[in-house]
This record gives sequence, C-alpha cells and structure tokens, in this order.
Amino acid sequence: MSGPLAGLKVVELAGIGPGPMCAMLLADLGATVLRVDRKQPVAQGIERPLRFNTLLRNRGAIALDLKLPAAVEVVLDLVEGADALIEGFRPGVTERLGLGPGACLARNPRLVYGRLTGWGQDGPLSTRAGHDINYIALTGLLDAIGRAGQPPTIPLNVVGDYASGSMYMAVGLLAGVLEARQSGRGQVVDAAIVDGAAHLATTFFGMVAGGIWKPERGTNLSDSGSHSYDCYDCSDGRWVAVGPIEEKFFAELLRRLDIDAERLGPQSSRDGWKAAKAVLAARFRTRTRDEWSALLEASDACVSPVLSFGEAPRHPHLAARGTFVEVDGIVQAAPAPRFSRSVPDVPTPPRAITPANTDAALSAWFDTARVAALRDAGLIE
Repeated sequence: MSGPLAGLKVVELAGIGPGPMCAMLLADLGATVLRVDRKQPVAQGIERPLRFNTLLRNRGAIALDLKLPAAVEVVLDLVEGADALIEGFRPGVTERLGLGPGACLARNPRLVYGRLTGWGQDGPLSTRAGHDINYIALTGLLDAIGRAGQPPTIPLNVVGDYASGSMYMAVGLLAGVLEARQSGRGQVVDAAIVDGAAHLATTFFGMVAGGIWKPERGTNLSDSGSHSYDCYDCSDGRWVAVGPIEEKFFAELLRRLDIDAERLGPQSSRDGWKAAKAVLAARFRTRTRDEWSALLEASDACVSPVLSFGEAPRHPHLAARGTFVEVDGIVQAAPAPRFSRSVPDVPTPPRAITPANTDAALSAWFDTARVAALRDAGLIE
C-alpha cells in the first residue's frame, strides 16, 4: 500500500455502517487493514452483491468462528502486531468474546482500541439498539434540519454514522497512535456518534445561546429560511442550489438575474425573506437548471446545479479533479483528502473470502507456515 498511512496496521472486527466506513478511510490512505469476519458474515445493512458493497474496498478479510478459543487466540495474535483495532458492538460484547480492551491491551500494551457505537460505552442508553436517525435526534441536529412548517428532514445516514461516527473514530485512532508512539502506551478510544454529532453542531449551540439562531426550522440564514441560501426549482423540474450569503456575492447574483436589489429590500432583514424568495423562485422557473448553470456557475454568485449521484461524476470540475474513480466497473469516490507526495493507490474492490484471498490478507501478519497451520486446524478457509 502507498499513502500517508502506509505501515499502519489495523484489525477491524466486522460490523456495519460507521465501522467499515472508518476502516475504508484508513485503508484508502494506505493503512493495512484486516477485517475479521464471522463464519456467517455480518449482514451489511442493505444486502447486495459484494462488488457493490464499496465500503469494504481496499482491504482483505478472513472468517473465524469466534466461539472457538483457538480462533480468539488468532485475533489476539493479530492484535499483537497491530497499531489499532476497530469494533462497533454494544458494550460488553467483545469482553464476552475474550477480545475486550483488557485482553487486547494485555497482549499489545501499545494498541489503540477503538470502540465505535451510537450511544457510547456508558450512560443510560449505552446498551440499547439505535441507528443514525436516533443518535442525531438526541443531539438537536435532526430537529434543526428541514423547512419551516415541515417535519425534520432525514439527511441520509451521512451526518450521524459517517460524519459523527466514522470520521471521529478515525481522528481518535490516529490521535491515539501518535500519542502511543510518544508514551509507549495504548488506550481505549470511545467514539460515540452522539458525541460526534454534538461536536459537529458546536457553532449552532453557540448561536442558539447568543440568540442568533431561532429554534424553529427553516427560519435562519443557512437552513432554507433566507432567500439567499436555498434551493430553487427550474423550468425543467430540476433544481439549483443558491448560497450567496455575503452581500457582494448576492449583488452579483441579482445582477446576473436582472433583479433590482431595491425591490428585495435589505438582504439581512428576516421580514423580507419570504417575499424576496418568491421573486427569486419566479425568476429561476423561467429557465432550465443547466441554462442557469451555464450563466451562473462560473461566477461568484454561488449557484450550483443540484446533481444526482448519477450526474455528479460527469461534472467538469469533479472530473478534472478525479473526485470519482471507476473500480471493477463501479464509479465511486476516490480516496480523500489529497496529498502532494504520499499519494494513495487507486482503491481495490471488495474481496471475497477465499483461500487465496485469505492467504494474501494474512501475508502482512503471519508467515506462510503459520497460515498453513491455521488452515490445517480448520480455523480458516
């Protein structure tokens, strides 16, 4: 592997959602990640053929029956050579398997043990089931997303699982590894999605406290309340995203739309937002999305076409940057962020658990004799 994390070794105890996303991110940037799956593989949310489960890209996997003490010992041997471990089970599950922080840190005192859950390792809800929507609901984020007079809008599971969970887990693991390289001591990283979601909303809690952000959905500057930060439908039924909240950029938008600024009144006055939005909406409905894009996108008017997943990879800017790559016939996001020198490899597709792939996955951890012994013992395929 190439990339800035080349040489970092991570054991991933197979789970769903945010755990695999975190492991993929680290692997994308060059870490050697080994997914330890079960003999009956963990269901990955919405079932689909392996090649379309792109969160499992860039790393190998092995299947073990963790009810067997010998299989648990294999994982502990992997841990001995690892920098970090990722698990996303309810509190107490890995302890019952014999793979909790105590057992793993006893085997490798420098290990950074990452625990990625929705509710965290303690608190009244820590052992309860939940999903992205539940976690962001509890933190105030879900209540704030949506239009005036409408129910809260579900922002896919990007905000909770991936932004508040996966990304915070990745940062926590890397911070822990850096600290361990100085102190020689590992530790447990408790990455709760509720904590990450609350942290993401730091600026909004500050504005609420200052009376700047109104609690009603869709009534604020950047939540669709303002005419200068919203989506408008066009004559073809498609949409443009409009976001010139700064006065000079908004003036540029009005100039290009041929709208008299005096007609709309002060941009910052909430009293005029509804009427101004009606004026802009009527204007945008006079042309197609792509016609407006051609007129506005290259300017400082802060207008962009609202693209579908299918359209996004073909946009000239994203194509020029190589934001998307094609792997095994599937268009998907390239590794991010970018590095000037230690450039990550193009991702490899998810790998089925076969004898050959198991051998390849374990080659970075065990010698060939150990791998053969594990197979002879019936522990691996």
